[in-house]
Amino acid sequence: MSKLALLFPGQGSQFPGMGKTIAEAFSSARRTFEEADEALGFSLSTLCFNGPEEDLKRTENTQPAILTASVAAWRALAEKGIRADFVAGHSLGEYSALVAAGAIEFAAAVRLVRQRGRYMQEAVPEGVGAMAALLRLPEGKLDVILAEAAQGEIVTAANFNSPDQTVIAGHAGAVARAMELAKAAGAKRAIALPVSAPFHCPLMKPAQARLTPDLEAAVFHDLEVPLVNNVAARLVTRAAEARQGLIDQVPGAVRWVESVRLLAASGVTRALEVGPGAVLSGLVRNIDSSIECKRAGEASEIGAAG
Repeated sequence: MSKLALLFPGQGSQFPGMGKTIAEAFSSARRTFEEADEALGFSLSTLCFNGPEEDLKRTENTQPAILTASVAAWRALAEKGIRADFVAGHSLGEYSALVAAGAIEFAAAVRLVRQRGRYMQEAVPEGVGAMAALLRLPEGKLDVILAEAAQGEIVTAANFNSPDQTVIAGHAGAVARAMELAKAAGAKRAIALPVSAPFHCPLMKPAQARLTPDLEAAVFHDLEVPLVNNVAARLVTRAAEARQGLIDQVPGAVRWVESVRLLAASGVTRALEVGPGAVLSGLVRNIDSSIECKRAGEASEIGAAG
């Protein structure tokens, strides 16, 4: 029997206007934005619907904004009676997935990711870190390149996004050296990413140290729907495992390729990208074409889902 996975996007999928059509069309989505405004003490909904883009791109705003738009879309799907067999989220999206799985209350999650964004932004002084996407790097080259590029600094794999795309993060100099080495080793392209901090690498350990007490103080429940988590790319159903996964993912790599392949091996043939953007749909097609992934981030897309 065909199984459905709900996939939740991470940072980078934000845009002014996200969630607006869903909030206008579904009462549960509208209440989600109202709940976020109340939990945070300012009008996140206005920022999501109208921008300005510069404010929306600030990490401490981006993270709760994407979470809220994603949960609003998920609640709209639930209004239509759509239920998932599995959930997964890319980086930040794991929080949205855990809300959908019943592991954590939305208001608690939106406050946590507001702090998460702030801690991550403050972990590394501006200009010290960097991230880059390596496209079509020949297999078996990555570890050698990272080791050679480090030269006493940090550069590690941050996101295994698809067979053709690996994102690296670390000190700016080491990342720049790795980009040149990757191109020399046959990578099709090496692209510096416009990010405010080097996410998912050991430079994020100060953020992990600050976030851990917040996560330990939060109430988690056993999951109603299994989650494929980022850092281990395995199925999680217990509250303690879900919390630990969020702690570990701050400096840990996002193992998205393995996560999608696990979903396919678990019988998933259909997926919905729940929230803004279309990044995950493209990655899923590249990883395993047996999974049909559709967007569910606008009211029209929610209406067509089923």
